[in-house]
Amino acid sequence: MKNKIQKNGAMDFHVLPPHGLLNDPNGLVHFNGLTHVFFQWNTEGTDHSYKAWGHAVTEDFVHYTYYEPALLPDEPYDKNGCYSGSALVHEGKLYLFYTGNVKNEEGERESYQCAAVSEDGFTFRKLGPVIGEVPGYTAHVRDPKVFRGENGEFYMVLGAQREDLTGDTILYRSKDLKNWQFLGSLLTKREDLGYMWECPDLVRLGEKDVFLFSPQGLQEDGHRFRNIFQTGYYTGRFESERFQKDENFFDELDRGFEFYAPQTFDMPDGRVLLFGWMGTMEKEKEEALPTLKDGWVHHLSIPRELQVNAEGKVMQSPVSELLRFFREENTVSGKDLKIGREGSFLLEVLNENEAQRIHLRVSSDVELKLEDHWFTVERVSWLDGKKEIRQVPLPRGLRNLKIIGDHTSLEIFINGGEEVFSLRCFEDSSDSMVSLLSSETVTLKISGFQKG
Repeated sequence: MKNKIQKNGAMDFHVLPPHGLLNDPNGLVHFNGLTHVFFQWNTEGTDHSYKAWGHAVTEDFVHYTYYEPALLPDEPYDKNGCYSGSALVHEGKLYLFYTGNVKNEEGERESYQCAAVSEDGFTFRKLGPVIGEVPGYTAHVRDPKVFRGENGEFYMVLGAQREDLTGDTILYRSKDLKNWQFLGSLLTKREDLGYMWECPDLVRLGEKDVFLFSPQGLQEDGHRFRNIFQTGYYTGRFESERFQKDENFFDELDRGFEFYAPQTFDMPDGRVLLFGWMGTMEKEKEEALPTLKDGWVHHLSIPRELQVNAEGKVMQSPVSELLRFFREENTVSGKDLKIGREGSFLLEVLNENEAQRIHLRVSSDVELKLEDHWFTVERVSWLDGKKEIRQVPLPRGLRNLKIIGDHTSLEIFINGGEEVFSLRCFEDSSDSMVSLLSSETVTLKISGFQKG
């Protein structure tokens, strides 16, 4: 078994790098009684120049044990990075699938879809590439997500870029996890969404199949697509080895500032959970992150339980295990409220009287506003002190808010998870007062985090 290691960052319940830089969640899987969370990890520094697979395990999504890297870029087919991928349990063994990144002296790229296997979930033996060059596509083919189909066969979806420099997701099939047959584009109809699609995922939620992916190169469209890169989904049906999407638009999964590259996995009790990366941002912001002084950069989101409502909307809720660690400390009701908080917290707003205007100050750096059926998150940038805004319309109003804070981040769940905002924030630790102004009486509840 790999050796355990310690993490440096001061957060209570998020997965973060023991040191260096973290990005995409990888290989999320429940195996032998533990949930394994792998992640892209630069063990050598706080930039994106080196990619290994970090490894953490948990039983409760609060206490994580970190281990030495599960995969290192030490073979000719992955020498420039063990890029993102997924995990699958088969015949009592844990298989990892990842992209091996290779660059020559001229900077030209090759990519290989590779496999590794483990008997115990901690020590992995590389099996080498299972897929090489893909005709009709550039070398930007990566992020394999492998799953078992209803017919018992295995499928792999891959983020890809066509030779005409447009994004796509492609599909492979296998009977043995070794030999893979190319089936072409996953979608039945071409969609014009940017120049590259990363981290594709295909998951069944109730009666719907959901295709999640992260397109790069989308143009800002009003309140939509405001980040450097986006993440969203289509609902539909995966059958006859194609995804037939519903007649709906590409819907963003998270309306906040830094969310990207999510991955889902199944729990033994039937729940589908998701982790995302809370770190996609402009280079200038990344180089100004306050955590750099402590030697680490970025973290994952909290795990979220996924469902689809009757209207085909993906609903996200904080994982139930995490919520058990919060203890109610104070509840107040009124139109003009103040309530103290300390450390990590769960803040809930109940809008039983259907107030149309709410102004909630969570900290000196973050304010939430409801006005004219629009929900707005305002954040003060740690880079230049300017206000940044993300918004979403709420045509049926605001019923409730659930806000989870963990030292350097907030995750905001609206109306039971119909909409979610994730964001990094770095505030004065002495600023511990929450204030609220509302047009009608609302209830404000604060619960403190207790890790013991």
